[in-house]
Amino acid sequence: MNVDLRSDTVTKPTPLMLEAMWSAKVGDDVFGEDETVNALEEKAAAMFGMEAAIFCPSGTMTNQIAIKCFTQPLDELIADQTAHVYRYEGGGIAFNSAVSTRLLNGYRGILTTEMIEPEINAENIHYPHTSLVVLENTVNKGGGACYTLNQIAPIAALCKERGLKLHLDGARVFNALAHTGDKAVNYGNYFDGISVCLSKGLGAPVGSVLLADKATIKYARRIRKVLGGGMRQAGFLAAAGIFALDHHVERLHIDHAHARILADELAGCTWVSNIIPVETNIVLFDTIEPADAVLAKLAAKGIKAGSTDKHRIRFVTHLDVHADQVEYVISVLKSI
Repeated sequence: MNVDLRSDTVTKPTPLMLEAMWSAKVGDDVFGEDETVNALEEKAAAMFGMEAAIFCPSGTMTNQIAIKCFTQPLDELIADQTAHVYRYEGGGIAFNSAVSTRLLNGYRGILTTEMIEPEINAENIHYPHTSLVVLENTVNKGGGACYTLNQIAPIAALCKERGLKLHLDGARVFNALAHTGDKAVNYGNYFDGISVCLSKGLGAPVGSVLLADKATIKYARRIRKVLGGGMRQAGFLAAAGIFALDHHVERLHIDHAHARILADELAGCTWVSNIIPVETNIVLFDTIEPADAVLAKLAAKGIKAGSTDKHRIRFVTHLDVHADQVEYVISVLKSI
């Protein structure tokens, strides 16, 4: 049996998703004429209580566009030191926006106003101008840790008080919502920009949407064009996103349950030294022997996983990981 636990980006479109893609009505999206893209953008914006949206090929692009929209060269943004926008977007903050980054050490990537406020620079020519705070929900490097709206609200209030923009890297925001029980529509009360990935837990093959007010999205379209993200008959891809939003959100609790089952089993393995608490679909655990050695043993049994450090392995559950595969992984874990 083969089981791919490397990431929730490895999913394949379901037959019904493929059917929706093949039947999509398309046009030229750069001209604003692809009605399926338009429908996806309107749907996503409404879901999160935002005015408008733009469809992009990736979450990296939506994040980088947002940073460009909300900053000026010589500005500084605040983010956790594990943030995807800093660690895994190729240095794009500096390259695309000429902005520096103030990195904080949140607990499992979760920031608080007490951490953020002292790091907002005073207006002084010696300092970069602090203009943006970026949160990530869920936190990838934090093992899928979640912000609740009660945690987000005071950060949003601080940003408003100090004249900062607040952006959410919501790569797995629906996983967070499934865990916290918060409502997506309420997010629009707090964020200036929200990036929502459709190709992770929701299972679409490609794409993310950036949500913001109409003026920001108008500017975002110019930046998307400059970055090479202006797709043409993109409705075939947008249709997958619409299908994912309609059919794959409610099932995320299954992935979370599978992650907890794997974590419970790992807790009984003598070769595991630590497990990060599991909230959503990511399981991070530390191994006594080097992670690469354990990964090799798993690969020999048909199980793919990844490492995030020399002794840390990551499992990610998703819609292509089924109950029988979870049982198989458990049997292999017991044999190591």
